[in-house]
Amino acid sequence: MAAAQTPREAVGAAADSARRALDGTFAAVSVWERERGRLRVLVNVGELMHGEEPLPEDESYPVYQFPEITEFLHERWASGGEPHAWVETAEGRRAGSASFCHEGAPPGGSRGRVAALRRRGRGSCVVAPIVLHGRAWGELYVARPAGSEVFGRDDADFATVLAAVTAAGLAQTERLEEVRRLAFTDPLTGLGNRRAVDIRLDEALEAHRSHGTVVSLVVCDVNGLKRVNDTLGHAVGDRLLERFGSVLSLCGAMLPGALVARLGGDEFCLLGIGPPADEVVRVADELCRRAAELEMGEGVACGVASTGDPIGPVRSARRLFRLADAAQYRAKAARSAKPVVAGRDGGPDDPVVRLADSAADHPPERRRFRGRRP
Repeated sequence: MAAAQTPREAVGAAADSARRALDGTFAAVSVWERERGRLRVLVNVGELMHGEEPLPEDESYPVYQFPEITEFLHERWASGGEPHAWVETAEGRRAGSASFCHEGAPPGGSRGRVAALRRRGRGSCVVAPIVLHGRAWGELYVARPAGSEVFGRDDADFATVLAAVTAAGLAQTERLEEVRRLAFTDPLTGLGNRRAVDIRLDEALEAHRSHGTVVSLVVCDVNGLKRVNDTLGHAVGDRLLERFGSVLSLCGAMLPGALVARLGGDEFCLLGIGPPADEVVRVADELCRRAAELEMGEGVACGVASTGDPIGPVRSARRLFRLADAAQYRAKAARSAKPVVAGRDGGPDDPVVRLADSAADHPPERRRFRGRRP
């Protein structure tokens, strides 16, 4: 089964389809970033001129240079009409006819667009607003070179239809992205969930087996959550989890490419891929320090297991989880203010490693150490 398109891939496919349908040589889709007051180009397809890139990093233009997306559209909606596409030419307003195909369009066209057409050797363009959820989302732009037939009213009408199809595709892509986000996101904290960790960890261990990439797992247990829930209520307990999630996110940002997640209940984890074990331990130590300063709860118990430490071969995600879980159990039992790291107290003879491996012949469900007491 083919993978679902990303929003940018969907936009690129829509732009290229519109270019071919309208017999244009160039097309672009831009989004109106209202908070920045700019039209940002998402994709350029077809014959690109100097300065145009297929997936520009930050090609954007002040919206005041193209006021029709705000003024013209709102005027049409206010009068009960629908947003329509229009045509502009490199000559601007020609004698006896407007360069826009639809009545009510701004006379003379947009100076910014006319100048851009001339600068890039294009003769005409058709611009169609993309309306999503009842608001102007952006625009579809298709151009033809100088000397070719100028777009006409029929082209503008067709571009309007193509923009509506594009909007429907964007809405579908947004829904799929939201489903995907919910499938891999913890709803309370906004962090990743266990499913996200499992997938990323499997990929990371494959990189470890193939290239020796260091993979580290930090398992955290928020101390005192039950007391907070019992004395102050579950709403306050949820705030504690949210606050700790924010601290974990902040610390995870210290490790490039790290994934931070809530595994469930009061359990969280940080997955580091690439950084040395010592760097991960340093971040885990900072996490413990910051968690202890939270106004609620009683800090956090952290266990660390890394392929960069002497823990023996790690052939499965289950073993790394067992090691990190055993280290976390030791930290909690000792009420340690710092993380406990598997393998750093005797290598294979480390009590944490022995504790983890003693569970290897039993069902691998996590929290098997919860029932044990020192």
